[in-house]
Amino acid sequence: QAQLVESGGGLVQAGGPLRLSCVASGSIFSIKVMGWYRQAPGNARELVAVITSGGSTTYADSVKGRFTLSRESAKNTVTVYLQMNSLKPEDTAVYYCNAVKTLNYWGQGTQVTVSS
Repeated sequence: QAQLVESGGGLVQAGGPLRLSCVASGSIFSIKVMGWYRQAPGNARELVAVITSGGSTTYADSVKGRFTLSRESAKNTVTVYLQMNSLKPEDTAVYYCNAVKTLNYWGQGTQVTVSS
């Protein structure tokens, strides 16, 4: 199994930056995809950005050009970073880290609030 620990959420003013981190540990050797999803109140969970083990990234249209996803591998961990710039109030949501092996693994979620 893989364990995911997220950090970096908080309150930021519109136009400001924020960086989220997610550390995967445990059984990480066969993680195929890692990334971030978000869920705003009353909405379904949606993809924000994901990166494959080969380094290919996919972004939601709403965040292209503003968010950047990167990945760093160490001996026993894999970390993904989501750099969020030019944040908008509509980016407010709980952000969840996700890792895909044969199963989906989720972090506990971190709140991002963008004030106008």
